[in-house]
Amino acid sequence: MFGFLSQLLDLIYKKRCYCCKSTKENVNLCSKCYKSIKPLSYTSIEVINGVNTYSATVYRGNVQKVIRGLKYHKQRNLAFYLAKIMYEYWQNLEISKKNFVIVPVPVSPERLKERHYNHMSLVAKEFAKLTGYEINENLIIRVKDTKPQYKLNKAQRAKNLKGAFEAVKENFDENTDRQNFLIFDDILTTGSTISEITKIFQKNGVKNLAAFTTCCSEYRLNHF
Repeated sequence: MFGFLSQLLDLIYKKRCYCCKSTKENVNLCSKCYKSIKPLSYTSIEVINGVNTYSATVYRGNVQKVIRGLKYHKQRNLAFYLAKIMYEYWQNLEISKKNFVIVPVPVSPERLKERHYNHMSLVAKEFAKLTGYEINENLIIRVKDTKPQYKLNKAQRAKNLKGAFEAVKENFDENTDRQNFLIFDDILTTGSTISEITKIFQKNGVKNLAAFTTCCSEYRLNHF
């Protein structure tokens, strides 16, 4: 009965593609808009504090719309598509053969209260379903509600994020020293966020690190 009602509601209230607004496929992101998001080359885009950092695509076009929809407009269903984009890219990397624990970049308590969720936690959960990886959100906390990064240059971003994160020291032990951790974020621009978090991990004895972002900014491609 529930399945029938669900199908009936789907017919009456068809899902609309967030990017092109089409209801033809009855999905939140249609195949045409999804396929328009092209992957970057399958290699590390940068080494930050000795940590290989990867980005699946470039922050433009439809992926930009999807990230903004998830991040600012409460379109939680879009997390699945970002995870899928990242997963399809990740599977082409040699590093994907390792087993990782995902650590989504945390948001501040103020931001969490405003949005009611950490958008990258939602993406991480979908990514974990595809990879079988675990998620650990109990190692790093955000203690500083920083200014929006997009308005700042590289030096300002580094200053803005200094002291923004702290380790939950009691959660680091011999087991964490042996695990592989994958730092998970949405956009790589200057790498300041990844830099701060990798330093915290390294100060607490973690050596096996990689970082993965959904995309990198066009600014980064053009200026680094």
